[in-house]
Amino acid sequence: QIVAINELADLANVAHLTKYDTTHGRFSAKVTKEKQKLVIDGEQIAVFSESDPTRLPWKALGVALVMECTGVFKSRADAALHFAGGAQKVLFSHPAEADVDATVVFGVNHAQLTNRHRIVSNASCTTNGIIPVLNTLEQHFGIECAMITTIHSAMHDQPVIDAYDKDLRKTRSALQSIIPVETELAKGIARILPELTGKVTAQAIRVPTINVSMMDLTVKVEKSCNRREVNNALRSASLLYPGRVLGFSDELLVSADFNHDPSSSIVDANQTQVCNRCMVKVVTWFDNEWGYANRMLDTAIAMMEAK
Repeated sequence: QIVAINELADLANVAHLTKYDTTHGRFSAKVTKEKQKLVIDGEQIAVFSESDPTRLPWKALGVALVMECTGVFKSRADAALHFAGGAQKVLFSHPAEADVDATVVFGVNHAQLTNRHRIVSNASCTTNGIIPVLNTLEQHFGIECAMITTIHSAMHDQPVIDAYDKDLRKTRSALQSIIPVETELAKGIARILPELTGKVTAQAIRVPTINVSMMDLTVKVEKSCNRREVNNALRSASLLYPGRVLGFSDELLVSADFNHDPSSSIVDANQTQVCNRCMVKVVTWFDNEWGYANRMLDTAIAMMEAK
């Protein structure tokens, strides 16, 4: 049950953007606002606008878990601000500092959670997207080294028209260019799959689409394989991972077809290639909004059910 939202934007904006979304369409539930509450199908959710988490009444509201989605707070000390207000656990919706209790990619290492894990990072949408694929290839064929290119839809940190930014490439219009950006994906992979430390490099490119991104993975494997064997391994893995963590598609689809898909990523079987029985290319799609939001819910439930 969602009991409260802390958002610096005014309630009218919160209600409007809950009801209408350019990417995912109109929300099917009835959305209204009442004093300082958002009402969804008659269920009231308290809305606060506090920049200081210690001033939030989490204890009075009986808050068991806070989803910390600002991107500003990333450390153990930051999570403690929510504990001061009475929250029991904190789940970061982004990569966090190394001092948190755990970094989780649901479907791969969430079973390691215990009740002692009070401060958890859900990693990034790209980490969630690529880890199930890397994990599968490592288990079946062994990974000698890998290179990843993320082709990512435009994000809120890019301007519509040129504007100042300390990153010169991010000064440019998101609508008019394909823009290389920095990524720490390789570091995130090493946290979840330490056996791949030093074996993976990553780069990222932003493209002028509103949603759904792609990952282009090239791997040198240790065990000889062919295209059919790689696809069979990934297809089997898609059935073994819980829920909709890893999808598998052999249809001739494009990015728009994966909008609103709850999977962490979906393997595009038609794009799989193998060169000289050792160089493997795998392409996956992922809804960087909807898929990741589903994993936040999965990890939150896993945290609360952990013994």
